Amino acid sequence: MTKYAIWFPSGAMQLTPEEMPQVVIDSHAAVQEMKDAGVLVFAGGIDASVAPVLVGRDGSATSGGFGDRVLDGGLTVVDVPTQEDALRWATRLAQACRCPQEVRAYGDDADA
Repeated sequence: MTKYAIWFPSGAMQLTPEEMPQVVIDSHAAVQEMKDAGVLVFAGGIDASVAPVLVGRDGSATSGGFGDRVLDGGLTVVDVPTQEDALRWATRLAQACRCPQEVRAYGDDADA
């Protein structure tokens, strides 16, 4: 099994305020389907009200994170046998969230 991150930046969601309640219902249903299938590792949205902090090797902390490399939308991690399986779940999330999803594979770390 391989873990895949499925995510989107918040700007990808081009929704009206009236559409948002249904998107919440649909995205929660998609996550429940992942739970029921036993593939969900975790899911959620980045809390945009909390600023990112970049921590250096010396322990110094700088507000703002990496700047132009923004992770500010939704993030879901699934553990599935194939990339095709991850793409199917990403399609389900794209439908629920009404926006494209990016899929990235995690490398295995036997000590993690």
